[in-house]
Amino acid sequence: MTLQTRFSFTLPRGYVDDHGTLHREGVMRLATARDELEPLRDPSVDGPDDPRLTVVVLARVIESLGSLELVTTHEVENLFAADLAFLQDFYGVINFGSQEEYEELLALQRDALAPIRQAPATPTAASTVEAAPAAPAAAAADEQGVPAPVQHQPAVSASVTYARRTAVEEIPQDVR
Repeated sequence: MTLQTRFSFTLPRGYVDDHGTLHREGVMRLATARDELEPLRDPSVDGPDDPRLTVVVLARVIESLGSLELVTTHEVENLFAADLAFLQDFYGVINFGSQEEYEELLALQRDALAPIRQAPATPTAASTVEAAPAAPAAAAADEQGVPAPVQHQPAVSASVTYARRTAVEEIPQDVR
């Protein structure tokens, strides 16, 4: 049996680079202790309560995004809020959640992306930067018995029901 250390994801909206190219598919690896500790030494991070900590940690663990082979804090900072919230949840589930929670997150993502995949594939200048709708399936999922969100408080917080977020969550002070 091997340990899965890399996980593919699809952003709900996608990162639009300086050339107008939309990047949605990516790979995130499991975080190491160093991935959570080193950002605290970053001069741009004021401590464990600094929201920038999330950005720095995600930039360390996202291995690729679309055709971008290097994802830096610049790309993470320029994500749409829904994508940042999704990546926070994804980080939490793959690092602190169970296999069941991971599979539920993937199912919610598949349901949310189904209308996008069924749309006609005729690209236009506007479609390059159009955002995908947020995941409406997450609200209904609770009625179908989806277990409660991950209870851990990782450096990047996690919950399976990412579509309900209204803002990017700050890192709790009692994490460390």
